[in-house]
Amino acid sequence: MTDLFAPLQSLKQGDWFKLICGASFQHLPAVRSLTLAYTLAGADCIDVAADPAVISAAQAGLQVAKYLAKDAQKRGFDYKGNSPFLMVSLNDGEDPHFRKAEFNPTQCPTDCPRPCERICPAQAIVFNSIKEDFSGVISEKCYGCGRCIPVCPYDIIYTSSYMSTPGAIAPLVMSTGVDAVEIHTKVGRFAEFEQLWQAISPWADQLKLLAISCPDGEGMTDYLRAIYDLIAPLKSALIWQTDGRSMSGDIGDGTTIAAVKLGQKVLAAKLPGYVQLAGGTNSYTVAKLKAMGLLKKAGEQGSRGAGEREELFSSAPQPLCPSASIAGVAYGSYARVLLSPILEQLENKEVSNTNVKATVRLEEDDVLLWQAVELAHSLVSQIKSQQER
Repeated sequence: MTDLFAPLQSLKQGDWFKLICGASFQHLPAVRSLTLAYTLAGADCIDVAADPAVISAAQAGLQVAKYLAKDAQKRGFDYKGNSPFLMVSLNDGEDPHFRKAEFNPTQCPTDCPRPCERICPAQAIVFNSIKEDFSGVISEKCYGCGRCIPVCPYDIIYTSSYMSTPGAIAPLVMSTGVDAVEIHTKVGRFAEFEQLWQAISPWADQLKLLAISCPDGEGMTDYLRAIYDLIAPLKSALIWQTDGRSMSGDIGDGTTIAAVKLGQKVLAAKLPGYVQLAGGTNSYTVAKLKAMGLLKKAGEQGSRGAGEREELFSSAPQPLCPSASIAGVAYGSYARVLLSPILEQLENKEVSNTNVKATVRLEEDDVLLWQAVELAHSLVSQIKSQQER
């Protein structure tokens, strides 16, 4: 099996791991570091914002990981230099993943206890920051979780949403080396989905993977069937991402229940393709899936069907018959917060070169690098251990 198809093999085996950097998360140093650490820890896919600068930062992390592959192996990590798929997220309408919090800090009373600053998991809200010389929301760090909105005592925080621009999608996919696309949709937006798909479809054959992310709603399974009828036949692998409770995995173990229940619902619909959890996933998720018998056991084989892209995907084909188990798990807020102490230390370590300050890169601090990889591996290994028994 070639390195190119290692992520697809993980889907087939049922131990697929995806890191979600965030569809609107644009903090380039963090994206680079997260990509590097989770790649060395064995991730199969890195999902980033459809922003050329963000994509470039993730690609830089992937390149450094290849250089460090032998070192990772010596330290006991399973990474062998296989590049995870690089995925970009797109939306066909308003979606909480594609928004930013905003407020005017001059409207904040001086005696406000600033609960927004304390609750922000991305440390995107600051007041009188010396380093940033700024007060308010650091836009590139905000990923739209919305937790700051209900806690504001003065109700002055709001969000700005943005849409994918169909005309920019095709050049993006063609020119940046993206392997996969994820489309965020919602029940009742079939016309909008169709418009977005029409913009992507001429170049869909270049993709190794297509993912459809949809939250629960009345008529969801019928909606997903309609989407499949529209996009079929596909030459790429297909994932149904069950978005249980968006951007909540770091809140507590209970958030994973919604993701698991939605995964069960999509499995029961017997749709072609793979089913992958997201939205509320955390360290409890794999244990819950194991307890419920929803993960494929070691040695079980995936299904095969007609119309596969044998010349490219013979090592890990897309099953055209329904999946009987969860193929993998995507981790977003939990995975990022897990590494936030490391990223914060990096951000506070600056080097000066010709009077220009720059954040220390993760690979430039050997201690922090392998601490980050160890933390990332503690999460990745939970699902990967399924195939090591």
